[in-house]
Amino acid sequence: MRSSAPTGWPALAEPVLSFGERLDAVFSSRGRLCVGIDPHPYLLEQWRLPDSASGLRQFGLRVVEASVGHAGIVKPQVAFFERHGSAGYSALEEVIAAARSAGILVIADAKRGDVGTSVEAYGQSWLRPGSPLEADALTVSAFQGFGSLDQVVELAVENGKGLFILAATSNPEAAGIQQAVTAAGSSVAESIASDAAEWNALNSPSAARLGSLGLVLGATVQLGAYGITSDSLVRTPILAPGFGHQGAQIADFRRIFGAASSSVVIAASRSILSAGPDGVAAAVARQQEEAAAAPADAS
Repeated sequence: MRSSAPTGWPALAEPVLSFGERLDAVFSSRGRLCVGIDPHPYLLEQWRLPDSASGLRQFGLRVVEASVGHAGIVKPQVAFFERHGSAGYSALEEVIAAARSAGILVIADAKRGDVGTSVEAYGQSWLRPGSPLEADALTVSAFQGFGSLDQVVELAVENGKGLFILAATSNPEAAGIQQAVTAAGSSVAESIASDAAEWNALNSPSAARLGSLGLVLGATVQLGAYGITSDSLVRTPILAPGFGHQGAQIADFRRIFGAASSSVVIAASRSILSAGPDGVAAAVARQQEEAAAAPADAS
């Protein structure tokens, strides 16, 4: 819920649900599949769409349409829209608005990170109510320290939004940095995960099962190699890329994440989008069913 408003700010008429509460409600009602909206040039070609802002708009809106009734979360990859400048951003605004109007949670995959007023400005772009790019959550980087995110965290909480901090990502070239040991004796990824879990424990509404400060943890990585234990993340939302095209199987998500599997957002993009415009809805429904039928961790 919204914390006390700063002096001089208008009070809300009613409490704002936290992102963790809203995400948990989506898990219960529509499952945990998150459909990536990644208009790669080769996918646009497969979909017989031009590699232009117009093509991106048609692609994104078709994915949103295919997700309605099947998935409750989408994740547009901002970089593909950014390629086309202001026209690309205009297309992205339409895609985000269409998804949110349909009651679908939107995670803007922008991976922003900076310090002070700069990271606050990024947050205002993606998390401020009424912004043309308003999403429900944003991926961010804590490369400059967990404290560098203080202002964007405050903005997110104030507006019932969420953040997903890069910690142990699915791209193998990141392991050298993310497994590096800090002066405190923990890996970079472990330190970020620990800080997020501690923040959720201290700052989430008492009745909320999930906090609003999440992590990006790849489904293809061995969390133990980063010093991360699933037991510590039961209240921390986990955005898990790596399913489908990158090799992880949705049916294995409970085994992969163990005690934290109930907090996992299953991110899939190319394995769904490669079905083409006529098959994308069926691919979304199939992967959602696969997630729902995943067996419990047997370890």
